[in-house]
Amino acid sequence: MKALFIGQTYIDVTFITDHMPTGDEKHVASDYAVSFGGNAVTAAFCCAKLGIVPDLIATVANDWLGRMFMDMSAKYAIEVHPRKVASSSLSFIMPKDGKRAIVRCRDDEHIHPFPLLNLGACRALHIDGHQPDAAIHYAKLCREAGILTSLDGGGLRTNTHELLEFIDVAIVAERLCEQMDLTPEKMLDYLKARGCRVGGVTLGEKGLLWYDEAGTVHTLPALPIPREKVIDTNGAGDVFHGAYVYSYLANPGDSWAEHFKFARAASTFKIQRLGNEAGLPTLSDIAAVREEYRAQV
Repeated sequence: MKALFIGQTYIDVTFITDHMPTGDEKHVASDYAVSFGGNAVTAAFCCAKLGIVPDLIATVANDWLGRMFMDMSAKYAIEVHPRKVASSSLSFIMPKDGKRAIVRCRDDEHIHPFPLLNLGACRALHIDGHQPDAAIHYAKLCREAGILTSLDGGGLRTNTHELLEFIDVAIVAERLCEQMDLTPEKMLDYLKARGCRVGGVTLGEKGLLWYDEAGTVHTLPALPIPREKVIDTNGAGDVFHGAYVYSYLANPGDSWAEHFKFARAASTFKIQRLGNEAGLPTLSDIAAVREEYRAQV
């Protein structure tokens, strides 16, 4: 095991439409994509696509969507340690004008306890707060073993405050700031107070506000991609997380500023493609993005 990711599995159905029908109305979408979804799950696929294949503890149901997900995982050689649920979770995503509307059906009632794994040579843990019992268990284990712990704080979970005590790198969404009634600057102070070595807030088109190991605050602006090239922002944050975990594993001597610049290029690639799978970059894709915007990187 090189890295372990833990999260909630979704199947994402993403479609482009200029109108949402109501009542008995019908409308034809202009394009669609079907892919794996979920914060840490998508991050795991991103890390695998870049060349370091992680293990994944994810919710899996014995239904056709669950079997579809396992087929997707096998394609990327991801070792899935399934946690059984009764039915698969599904997202319907409608991107438009740099935003995305989402309708979700979620089953997070776990039938069995989380699997107990031998971490072996694991060098990084990435979690999104779903499966809170598994998240806290492995965060504590990894902290004790000196394994990097990373959190995608996309929203407030039942044990977010407790979990942060065991997180080295916490990159949270602006939504968490809103839920906790904190400005991004105050969120950085909160993450520092919880003991996170590196922390940040993703701000969409405004980039990343973050602090390094010395506590120094930095701003990483988003790359100036033309608006007409932005197709689907859903999953961009997940790709960002998967890419910086990959960068940490592949280039441990690099600074977190460099890991985040690498991840910024990855998420810039993602938002130009429809659906999560199409938006997973290769190393050459990231190099091409950085070359295109070399004046800003």
